[in-house]
Order: sequence, then C-alpha cells, then structure tokens
Amino acid sequence: MKIEQIDEVTKGFFKAVESGKQAGKIEYTWAGKNKFIVDHTEVNPEFKGKGVGKKLVQATVNFAKENKLKVIPLCPFAKSVIEKTSEFQEVLA
Repeated sequence: MKIEQIDEVTKGFFKAVESGKQAGKIEYTWAGKNKFIVDHTEVNPEFKGKGVGKKLVQATVNFAKENKLKVIPLCPFAKSVIEKTSEFQEVLA
C-alpha cells in the first residue's frame, strides 16, 4: 500500500492507494505555520478492517514529527488513534 501526500496552500490530504484503487484518505487544514487540523478520515468499504485508517494516521503523525508540527485532531477516528498510541501523542497541540 502506498501513501501519497497532496499539500495545498490551506489544506491537504494523505491518500492510501493499493492496486490502483484509493483505499482511504485523511484530510487536514492548516492552522498557521506550525500546526494543522485533521478534519476527516475515510476508508473505502472494500478496504475496511485492513488497517488503512491507522496507516493514514501514522503517515500524518510522521509528517508532523518530521516537520516539527503540531496536530489538532478534530476527526474522532484520528483523535482516538493518536490518544491510544503513546508515540503519537507528542504531536498533539
């Protein structure tokens, strides 16, 4: 599974692609230069139960860590994964 990031001026997203199909997507909105809000996570029904959502959250957290950014997880799924995973919590705003 490949995770791709598309970052635009005010918003962006990570998408998971497998065998040419979009498996899932996590969307974010910039909230200044040093933090962003995770707005929404969705997984294609064909890929439910395969850990796609968690992989997308992991990619988001890695991006935040690599760029010294903070995350505000308004998406209930992303918030739950980050709060349950101790090594992810350092990126919380």
